[in-house]
Parts: sequence; structure tokens; C-alpha cells
Amino acid sequence: MERIRSRAPGYDQRNEFFVADLAELKDAGYLKMFAPKSLGGLGFGIAEVALAQRRLATAAPATALAINMHLVWTGVAHLLAERGDTSLDFVLREAADGEVFAFGNSEAGNDSVLFDSKPVATPSADGSYTFAGTKIFTSLSPAWTRLGIFGKDSTGEEPVLVHAFIDRDAAGYTIKEDWDTVGMRASQSNTTLLEGVRAPAQRVFRKLPVGPNADPLIFAIFACFETLVASVYTGIGERALVLAVASARRRTSAKHGGRSYAQDPATRQRIARAALAMDGLYPQIEAITRDLDGLVDRGSQWFPQLVGLKVRATETAKTVVDLAIRSSGGGSYYSTAELGRLYRDVLAGGFHPSSEDSALGTIATAYLGPEEL
Repeated sequence: MERIRSRAPGYDQRNEFFVADLAELKDAGYLKMFAPKSLGGLGFGIAEVALAQRRLATAAPATALAINMHLVWTGVAHLLAERGDTSLDFVLREAADGEVFAFGNSEAGNDSVLFDSKPVATPSADGSYTFAGTKIFTSLSPAWTRLGIFGKDSTGEEPVLVHAFIDRDAAGYTIKEDWDTVGMRASQSNTTLLEGVRAPAQRVFRKLPVGPNADPLIFAIFACFETLVASVYTGIGERALVLAVASARRRTSAKHGGRSYAQDPATRQRIARAALAMDGLYPQIEAITRDLDGLVDRGSQWFPQLVGLKVRATETAKTVVDLAIRSSGGGSYYSTAELGRLYRDVLAGGFHPSSEDSALGTIATAYLGPEEL
């Protein structure tokens, strides 16, 4: 973990993909966590993977966030298989063989997220589909070998959303090298242009109606995405608190006769507030991941609780990083400072679905029913 932590500043400064991190994690079997032991994987459940991702994020948030996108797909395959749906078992087999999966679902301006799509999916007689459109925030762009995408087929009586995987050696797509962002720079989440790329019939794994639906795939994607994103940002908050404590003990105050800032009342209050905020996250993640692994049926409460976890984790992490910076002095304002990098990285939390507005709408509907139009 210290080797990964030592590389994170350089990747950030150079706006460079985490090549060495990925190689080391692959060698350790990290990308095989969800694959069953019978296939050569680690046989982890989502609780173990979430804990591992939280720990990785304390060392290199951008690396952890990008690896999340591989783990989302393998996690989806795992959750479906645990519930008797074998449609994505090939994802687990291929992950065990070393393939790297990426999540190519995000689209600019699509606030319906998984319930609609802007790219066009065109069917062929052999069951394959070609896709045309733009996907944004495609993490792992330099390294994926399998990209999960979806688009809308409007050729029938009712439009359907078509989910499929494409291979890296397929023709008909372009990766734009346009990832020059404030934070999470090493993730290299470039834009992907789909220009008629073909997904063969055996890689088309779902066709769903437009709009909200209860298909197990939707639940599995939400469950994995929200819990693993929450775990990464919890790791950021955890690391920020550690750095704030170390800074308070190291820095001295002339005002207080050369004593450390650990004895300064304002600093103590800020660090206590940060610790109190973090203490609320750990049991929530543990409870949700435990119930996912245990096949617990939370019924209609699953979606509001999943989106609520993501929003609470990302917003709490942002608050904790801010408190840590205010406890640590002007040195944290430098771009080379770890807290400065965490400050930039944690801002990305607000851009992952579900947004706070969307989450609040989901929670309100769960308690009050749908909004009357």
C-alpha cells in the first residue's frame, strides 16, 4: 500500500494513468476479488471488496475510483449469480482470466441515468448491435479490454435499452485523450466516441424498457456502484482525518507558547467534528454490504438507502477534508500537498450518480409516494 501511496503524487502531477499500480494490483489478484475460487478468483463478497476499496482509497483515491469501474461489473455479475441469474457469469470467468472491465454508461445530459440512453443501438439480423453516440467519464480508458455500454433501439414498436460489452480490438470507436481535470486525474476517465462499434449477439446481455423497472440488473448496478463509490470516498475522509491528526501533533503554535496544535481548542474541535462525521459512515457501509451479501430483502427501501449511502459518504468526505485542511495550515494549499490533492479528488464525488437532487427525489418517493404532476 505504501508503494501505491508513493506513486499517487506523481500520477496526479503528470496527469498520468496509474500503470504501475494496475500491474501490481493485477499481480496481487485484486481484480479477481469477485471471481469465485473455483475460477481462480478470491471469492470475496461485496463487504470484503468495499473494505479493500476503502483501504486502497486511503493511499490513491484516483486509482481506487478507476478500479471501482472494473469491480462494478464483476460485482454485478457476482450479485446476479448469488441470486440465481447466470447471464453475466462470463464476466467472472473473463475477469479471472485477466480481462479488465470498464463502465461505459455515463452520458452528458442524461439525467435519467440507467433509465434512458442517448446513443443509438441498431440491431442486425444476426442478433448483434452497433452503437453510435458519446460516453463520458470512461475510467480505465488506457487499459480496459472489455467495455460495458448501452444505447437505445427505437426500431420496434416500443424503444428498448440494449446493454452489451465490446472488446478493445473492435473497430468503430475512438477514445479521446481529454481527461484534464481538477482531481481524480490518474483515473484517465476519457470520453469514448461510439462510431458504429459492433457488439456480437453473445455479448448483448439485456434489453430493457425505457424508464424505471425492477430488473435485477438495475438493482445490481445500483448496489455495486453506490456502495463501492461510497467506500472510496469514505477512504478519502479516513485519510484526511489521519493527516489532520498528524499535522496537529507536528505543528507548533507561538501563540500557545510553542505547544503543538493538538492543544489548540479550535483545532481540537475541528478534528473532533471530522472524527464524529466519519464514525457515522462505517456502520452504514457495513450494514448495507452485509445485507447485500446475506441476500436480505429490504424491499422498496433498497434504492433510497443505496443512494442515501452514496450521498452521505461523498458529502461527509468533502466536509472532513475541509475540516482537515482548516486544521493543517497553509501548507495544505500547495498542489503537491496530499491534503491539497485529496481536496481536489473529493470534489468528484458530487458528479457520480446518484446526484444529491436525484437521491432526495428517490428517498421522497419511497416515503411519500410519487410526486403528483
